[in-house]
Amino acid sequence: MNDGLPDAEQAIAGGFASLLTDAWSRIAARMKSEVGDVEYRTWLQQIVPGPVDGDEVTLLLPTRFLRDWVRSQYGDRLSALWNQEIPAIRRVELQVMRPGDAPPPQESTETPAIRPAALPATPPPARLAERTPERSGDVRSDLAAPLDPRFTFDTFIVGKPNEFAYACARRVAEKPSSAGFNPLFLYGGVGLGKTHLMHAIGAELMREGRISVAYMSAEKFMYRFIAAIRSQSTVEFKDQLRSVDVLMIDDLQFLIGKDNTQEEFFHTFNALVDAGRQIVVSADKSPSDLSGLEDRLRTRLGCGMVADIHATTFELRISILEAKAAASGVTVPAKVLEFLAHKITTNVRELEGALNRLIAHANLFGRPITLESTQEVLHDLLKAHDRRVTIEEIQRKVAEHWNIRLTDMSSARRARAVARPRQVAMYLAKQLTSRSLPEIGRKFGNRDHTTVMHAVSRITELMERDTAFAEDVELMRRMLES
Repeated sequence: MNDGLPDAEQAIAGGFASLLTDAWSRIAARMKSEVGDVEYRTWLQQIVPGPVDGDEVTLLLPTRFLRDWVRSQYGDRLSALWNQEIPAIRRVELQVMRPGDAPPPQESTETPAIRPAALPATPPPARLAERTPERSGDVRSDLAAPLDPRFTFDTFIVGKPNEFAYACARRVAEKPSSAGFNPLFLYGGVGLGKTHLMHAIGAELMREGRISVAYMSAEKFMYRFIAAIRSQSTVEFKDQLRSVDVLMIDDLQFLIGKDNTQEEFFHTFNALVDAGRQIVVSADKSPSDLSGLEDRLRTRLGCGMVADIHATTFELRISILEAKAAASGVTVPAKVLEFLAHKITTNVRELEGALNRLIAHANLFGRPITLESTQEVLHDLLKAHDRRVTIEEIQRKVAEHWNIRLTDMSSARRARAVARPRQVAMYLAKQLTSRSLPEIGRKFGNRDHTTVMHAVSRITELMERDTAFAEDVELMRRMLES
């Protein structure tokens, strides 16, 4: 609280804008020191102080997504800091910036923040025709979708399955239109990070300034092209697209079967590459496997750098979950992260969504995250990933977990390091399958059913005495059960 300030209510009523500006400068500095430079630039630097109404100050943000995020993550802290600066202000209202509102201030010594939606959402088409050749370092919001400020290189978790694609994306962001990297073609399955890398490239290029970026899905490209035909403005549409420095098209496979749109994209592609502009494209398959595309287009797409993103490994999924959990500020037990990483293996987006649901549930109800609550909160998602468990799968998972050979499950070895995991596998086979004891015994080297009975009894006893061991077995069961 600043004792030297004039009475806050009189100052607000009298229109002392400098009071609010000075207060916001101090608040912004406090937030920056608390959350760090990267987080501040990503989420908070775009805030613009708005009007004051009674005991409420309005803060403006360029997009609804940013407004909702700032409200949920920083709303209480912003209210507290405003009240410290100006006691008469008791509440903070976050609103989306309208086209006429001033753009967020930028510090000359800072890296510019991403500002995709600070521009008018739907400017008149004639506005582009009046653009000068000088670039303004922005996202062409009249042409394209805004970049998501969450998707940067800093927030992309790198592992063996995606390290080559990541390196290629960084190269393009640092030196667009480099020989051998134009076009850059990223491909891989759903939810593996293609869109994240494309947004990260756009964000990095914009930081350099004087770079015009157009990012859109192939579907939006098609709809814009159709709209141009209907409005008899195809020439303008071509000029708009071919005036950008970087064109990024996501999910190109959507153009399969759309011959006219493919032809337009082919000519746009050639015009941009010939002019030394960068093109980045993503799809679910490599150019050679996109059989529905014209041969000439597939050939051109494959003439630059083609980088695939493989399915994630367990280690990469754990790294992603650990990073997301740390950023949330909510304690998520390692057992829960391992459980999720084992259960949701094909889609990183779905994996992150599952973790977000757990964190939201914990915040809403004030309950700690446990294996039990995880299974309860995510029952519908986990059910979709459930499959019939086999004894062979149990043996493989247990062998991997306890670092023994799979052949040890049916061997005659009786060393404790082998016998104990084998007993765990028998116990889980009894719990998770409908196989009889003799059938289970036959899968473990033709052992007698009494051996299986002894194993089940022994593991049950150990779980009652050893909490850590019980947690290990329970985690294995949860990862396998249907």
